[in-house]
Amino acid sequence: MAKRRIDMYEYHQIIVQFRMGVSIRGIAKAGLASRVKAKEIFVVATEQGWLDTHNDMPSDEVLASFFNLAPSSPASQPSVLPYQKQITEWHQQGIQGSVIHAVLQRQHGFRGSYDAVQRYIKKIKDKSPTVSMILDFKPGECAQVDFGAGPSLIDERTGEVIKTWIFVMVLAWSRHQYAELVLNQNVETWLGCHRRAFEWFNGVPKKITIDNPKCGITKACYYDPVVQRSYREFAESYGFIISACPPRDPKKKGRVESGVKYVKNNFVPLREFHYLVVGNQELKKWVLETAGNRIHGTTREKPLTLFEVERVLLTPLPASPPECAVWEKVTLHGDCHVMYLKCRYSAPYKLVGQSLWLRATETTVRIFQDHVLVGVHPRLFKHGDKHTITEHLPPNAIAYCMRDSRWCLENAKKIGTYCEQVIQKLLNDSVVDYLRAAQGIIGLQKSYGNARLDAACRRALVFQSAHYQTIKGILKKGLEYAPLPEQEAFDELTETYTGGGRFCRNTSTLLQ
Repeated sequence: MAKRRIDMYEYHQIIVQFRMGVSIRGIAKAGLASRVKAKEIFVVATEQGWLDTHNDMPSDEVLASFFNLAPSSPASQPSVLPYQKQITEWHQQGIQGSVIHAVLQRQHGFRGSYDAVQRYIKKIKDKSPTVSMILDFKPGECAQVDFGAGPSLIDERTGEVIKTWIFVMVLAWSRHQYAELVLNQNVETWLGCHRRAFEWFNGVPKKITIDNPKCGITKACYYDPVVQRSYREFAESYGFIISACPPRDPKKKGRVESGVKYVKNNFVPLREFHYLVVGNQELKKWVLETAGNRIHGTTREKPLTLFEVERVLLTPLPASPPECAVWEKVTLHGDCHVMYLKCRYSAPYKLVGQSLWLRATETTVRIFQDHVLVGVHPRLFKHGDKHTITEHLPPNAIAYCMRDSRWCLENAKKIGTYCEQVIQKLLNDSVVDYLRAAQGIIGLQKSYGNARLDAACRRALVFQSAHYQTIKGILKKGLEYAPLPEQEAFDELTETYTGGGRFCRNTSTLLQ
C-alpha cells in the first residue's frame, strides 16, 4: 500500500496535538498520520523543543527544513532538475518525451529513467490552465443545435429494442429550446427537425451554431468547412447563417451541450418509451411545463419569460415553407438506374457509370448531370420499388419492352390469320417464354411482306412446326407457296421438319 504524503499544514496540526497532550496512538487513530510517522514527528519535535507550550510554534520554513527538504538517500534516482529548462524548451517545440529522454542520455549523460522525464512533462502540463471566455449573444441572434443519445424504444409486441436520438435546438439568449426524439441522424431527419423547430419558435434565428455532423458538414475544417449541399440550400431558403464549430471544440456550443444533458438527465430517467409519437408528445409537454418554467442557473430567469422578449426579434417564417430537399451524389448503374434509400430511379443510358446529383423531396426525385435536369420521378418509399422512364433505356431494351404480348397479337392480326395462329400458339405455351420468337416472326414482315409471311406461317402450321427458325427457313428458300404434299409425302416431309431427332419417339413401334 502506497504511503500517503503529509502536507505542511498537517505537520503543524500534529505538533499542535502533541502540545495538547495527545498520544502517538491518538494521532494515528485520528488518521492524521501512521504510528511510525507520528513517532518520527514526535521525536523531532521533542528534540527541537517544539512541544514546550512556552515556546512558539515553528514556522513553515523550519518545518520544511526538517521534514520535506531532507537530503535524498544515495539510492534515490538521478533528478531531472539540472535539465528542467532544456526539457521545457523541447516540450514546447512538440518533441516527444521518449526523444527527450534519449537525447539527455546521449548528449548529457543523464542516467535517470524515462518515467522521471515523463513525470516532469506532466507537471509542466498541469501548470498550464485552460483559459476560456463566456460567449454573449443578443436576442434572436443565435441558436445552437446538437444530437444526443436518446432512450431505447421497446416494441410491446416483439420486444425489439430500438435506438433513438434526441435532437435539441436551444436559443442562445433565452435558453428556450425545442427537442425531438428521432430514429436516425440522416440529412432528411436533420432538415425536418430544423423546420419543426422554427415552427415551434414561430421564427428563425439569424445564425445556427452546429458541431460537424455528416448531415450538416461534409468536411470539418477550422477555416473552411464544407457544408452539406442540402443544408446550404435549406439555410438559403430560411435565411440563416451556418456557423460550424472548429473540429473537436464543442465548447463553442456549450449551451446546447448543457441542454442535451438536461433533457437526458431530467426528462428521460424513470420513463418507459414504447412509441415514438407518444414519446415526442410527452417531450414537448415537458419542455413547455418543466424546462421552460425552471429558473435557469445562468440567467436566473425562466426561459419562457425571456422567450417572450426574443420571440419578436426572430426572423419571420417564409410565407410558404421551403422544400426540404436532400442532395446526394449517385452513380448510374448498368441497368440505367440509380439507387436512393433502397429504391431505384432511371436516368439516360448514355450516362451509365457517371456520377450524377440526385435531389429528393417529399414528393419527387430529380436527377441532374452537373446542372442539367435529366430525369424527374415520383418519390418512392417502399424498399425495392423502381420507377423507369422508357426513354432512358437503350433502343434494344425499349424495343423489347414496347413489343409485349399485346403488341405481337395486334400486329399478327394485321399480317394474316395464319400468322395470328402461330403467335397465339407461341404465347400460350405453358412451359417456355416465346415472346422473343414472336417478336422475331413479326419482324420478318419488314423483309418479306405480309402475304409471304402469312403463307409461311400456314405451311409451318401444316407441318406442326410453328417456330421462328422454321418460318424463316421457309421464306429464305421460297417454299411458302409450294404445293402441300399428299398424305404419304406429307409424312415424309413431316419427318424432315419435325422428326429425325436422336431422342424422338418411334410412333410405329408404340402402335405395335
